[in-house]
Parts: sequence; structure tokens; C-alpha cells
Amino acid sequence: MINTRWKYEDYLITVDKSDLELDVIYNFLSNESYWSKGISMEDVINSINNSVLCFGMYYIDPINKEKKQVGFARVISDLVTFAYLTDVFILKDFRKQGLGKWLIKIIIDYEELKIRRIMLSTDDGHTLYSKYGFASLDKPNLFMQIKGKGAI
Repeated sequence: MINTRWKYEDYLITVDKSDLELDVIYNFLSNESYWSKGISMEDVINSINNSVLCFGMYYIDPINKEKKQVGFARVISDLVTFAYLTDVFILKDFRKQGLGKWLIKIIIDYEELKIRRIMLSTDDGHTLYSKYGFASLDKPNLFMQIKGKGAI
């Protein structure tokens, strides 16, 4: 059986999409991220619904046991040959505690992602991701893109 929940101190990571706090995710992506600023709530919901895996990170208050979403990551994949890791974030008030490292480790070690290639794009996370085996493309000239609606 594949593990789908991980606990560390007062934090929980789960792949259960029903736990996701869409308003938290939308607010971060639309207002704070550099990669999807201005994204609509509809696009956030559709991207989550159409992604094979979403990792939600939550702070569990030790006193009242209330759960609050503090991080997120989304994986687009066929779960065989290719995955694209995107929308990775930890809310500002919860950074500098090693939570981002823990989230990436959980994703990289996740049994369903033992596949041929996982890619991501980052403007500022090279140091973090390289600790988990991510590296620049061997042959970047092989890759191409087409920008569609809403591209930055």
C-alpha cells in the first residue's frame, strides 16, 4: 500500500485533494508567485482537478487541532515516463523551518513517481532542487515551447 500521509512535528503532508484549501492556493499563486501572478480561481481549480497528484502541507495547531494549509505542490504526469513538478510553495510565515526541503523529499521519494524523468522550472530554487538530484537539462536545445493563453 502506498503511503499518502506524512507527519512531522505539527505538520502534515497529504495527497488527498479534498483537504486542499483552494483559497490559500489561489491567493498565493495569483498574488504572491512570480510564475502565475493573476491566475484565475477557475484556472487554479481546473489545474488541480486535471493533475495526477497534489501535495498539500498543513500546520496542525497542537492545542485546538485546527488544520491550516501552509504549502503546496502539483505534479502533472502519466506516472510512467514523465512528470512535471510545479506550483511548489510554502507560505512566507512558515519558511526557514526546513518545510520546503521536507516537501520536496516526500515528492521525490513518492512511490508513484519512481519514473524516468521529473522536470521543473524555477527562477530561484536551483540550490534547493539540486540537493534532490535536479540538474540543468543535458541538451536544452532539444526542448521547445509554445506560449498560449495567459502565458508570461
